[in-house]
Amino acid sequence: MHIEKRKDGKRTKYFLAHSYREGSKVHKFRKYLGTKTDPERRKIAEKLILEEIHKYKMIKDPLRVELSKQEIKTIRELESDIPFKISHLSENDWKRFSEIFTYNTNAIEGSKLNLKEVKDILEKDKWPDKSKEDIAEAYGVDEAVSYIRTIDDHVSLNLIKKIHKIVFRNSKSFAGKLRKKGEDVVVMDSRGNVVHEGAPQPRINYLLRELIDWYDKNKGKYPGLILAAVVHNQFENIHPFRDGNGRVGRVLLNNILIKHNLPPMNIDMEKRAEYYASLQAYEKEHDLKPTIKLYMKEYKELNRKLSRKNT
Repeated sequence: MHIEKRKDGKRTKYFLAHSYREGSKVHKFRKYLGTKTDPERRKIAEKLILEEIHKYKMIKDPLRVELSKQEIKTIRELESDIPFKISHLSENDWKRFSEIFTYNTNAIEGSKLNLKEVKDILEKDKWPDKSKEDIAEAYGVDEAVSYIRTIDDHVSLNLIKKIHKIVFRNSKSFAGKLRKKGEDVVVMDSRGNVVHEGAPQPRINYLLRELIDWYDKNKGKYPGLILAAVVHNQFENIHPFRDGNGRVGRVLLNNILIKHNLPPMNIDMEKRAEYYASLQAYEKEHDLKPTIKLYMKEYKELNRKLSRKNT
């Protein structure tokens, strides 16, 4: 970091400046120090610049390092331990899955509909005396599950926007639109502590394209379980929409799983804390193990639910 001087009439203004290179692009950060250099102001400016750089330093390769052959083998063995196959799912199974997934993925985000109400909405078009927004988003998630079963696209900017539009077109005015200038995302816990900050709005398109490029380069290299986990977790880091990122990310997770001939995945509302902890482990430590562990538990639970329904 260095001091820059700028003349403003008879006065001299001082700025603390730092350049950060990303490939061929250079980002420059400046903080105003005043008309004189003060050590305390400089310390504050340094801290602010470092925090801003941290937001910009979203990892270009979401895995940071390549997985070893042994690690890839271990994940493939886990995939073979999934207790049911996508090819074994009947249309009734898919219908049941969509009801379970729709209920849970919306409940995680605050929907007040219970599982029976979701089932009645989707099967009988019977509306409870609940929020019209919750009802619209139940239809939206169910339609998104049907949609990803019909397409060839694994992950693209158009697909991400399309999923958001399908889920929220009858509940949100910004359905299908990425965050606009000035729309930044900060997620806080019940105590008011910041647990996640989305990428700065000017970075959204760049980071999504980096993630899509990473997937395209590695989709034949890594197991589907890893690809789906990385794309989902990094998508949640970027947080490209004003609202609805969790639901779009979980639909996107399922799209990648089924494109690799793996069964769909449900994240249970009751495991919300464990799910958030797995996202935090990835964001802060780049650790995918909690995510994979959760996925395997959820596969067993989903198998139990689908089997119980069929008996």
